[in-house]
Amino acid sequence: MSTVTDSLIFRGIFSTEESSRIWSDSKRTEKYLEFEAALANVQGRLGVIPQRAADAIQTKCRLEVIDMGELAVKTQQIGYPVLPLVKQLVDLVNEVEPGLGEWVHWGATTQDVTDTATILQLRDTLEIVEQTLDDIIAALRELSLAHASTPMAARSNLQQAVPMTFGFKMARLLATFLRHKQRLSEFRPRLLVLEFGGAVGTLATLADTGVALDSGVPDIAWHTERDRIAEVGAFLAMVTGTCAKFALDVKLLMQTEVGEVSEPFYPHRGSSSTMPQKRNPISCVYITAMASTVRQLSASLFEAMVEDHERSTGPWEIEWIVLPQICTLGHSTLVQTRDLVRGLEVHPEAMRRNLDLTRGAIVSEAAMMKLGAVIGRQKAHDLIYDECQKLGGTEGVSKQLVDLLAENETVRKAGIGRKELEDICDPVKYLGLSEDMVRRVLEQ
Repeated sequence: MSTVTDSLIFRGIFSTEESSRIWSDSKRTEKYLEFEAALANVQGRLGVIPQRAADAIQTKCRLEVIDMGELAVKTQQIGYPVLPLVKQLVDLVNEVEPGLGEWVHWGATTQDVTDTATILQLRDTLEIVEQTLDDIIAALRELSLAHASTPMAARSNLQQAVPMTFGFKMARLLATFLRHKQRLSEFRPRLLVLEFGGAVGTLATLADTGVALDSGVPDIAWHTERDRIAEVGAFLAMVTGTCAKFALDVKLLMQTEVGEVSEPFYPHRGSSSTMPQKRNPISCVYITAMASTVRQLSASLFEAMVEDHERSTGPWEIEWIVLPQICTLGHSTLVQTRDLVRGLEVHPEAMRRNLDLTRGAIVSEAAMMKLGAVIGRQKAHDLIYDECQKLGGTEGVSKQLVDLLAENETVRKAGIGRKELEDICDPVKYLGLSEDMVRRVLEQ
């Protein structure tokens, strides 16, 4: 094992079968062969190379005729896999008819093949990423709708703030994932472009053949302009960052003393080897670790943007090291998040219990605003502040905020009676536009 994504034990956690297949040696080599076959096909049709050569090249661009062992040995010797692969293709095509193999890889360079293959791998990766995003979005829609009216305490600086609904919390997350889906659709056309420029990008070897650049390819070569690749890394860093934010919230809400949600239950999932009662937030643990790693690795893609002149000396190879890990870890993070959202256990009774923990202090803002309209906001703030302090001391140990306010002379003089105070101090009646905002997001 060189990385956890290669591990027989860990690869099912830190990668997925689909993403690992995309970034395998065999799939990468298949993409190289796809490039060579497509190049020969087009050049044969345009008369750039003999049609006989084009046909023969296409018949040999199959993974099963490639000696992968030899390719590995020669790659170590040469430093790049494209040239030894091309040499194998030349020999294979020459077996069809001597001399035809010389038309293999006509006018192309190593980076043309490598970059185009990488783009194809990223294309396939983004397809499974999008599918998983859709699954997460669908599951969040269900949670948002089901709990649009479920009251809970919002937290600010890890302290109870004011009431909101759990559906509001989920709809806020849903809106973020919808923006990620939009980002994906926006940058995908910028990413999915061919790299074919020859030695330094000028296509000098084919300039006098009459071959015209089609609108389906970039306007100019991008051998050392790596913004497309960095953008993919930035996207995966953002989307997994959102997953990690959700995982952090779940971890905090799963704490024994809070108990408002739980990860999906499977026998012994998240168990401790020594504490039988434990039910650890294991999915959240992995989401946190993988998302953090994706963020760190994606920073390397910004380093890889700093490339010298028209063909670089080192930064390009950074992409080879980190892209497979970013993509496999990124997709696994999304899959873990999807399963977490789909199976999330919500405990409304615990949410209600925690709303009542402060004996009404959680709606002190509501009381302050109501009283502030009569005596002034700052005066009301100070008065409510003093009354809330009593809730934590011996004076108010058996009382609710509504009791203390009803006894307060200033509140009585303001004309706010007990019945009105009970309405003001009911957390379920201070949810703001939580439900309306849930509906707005669901309508997108």
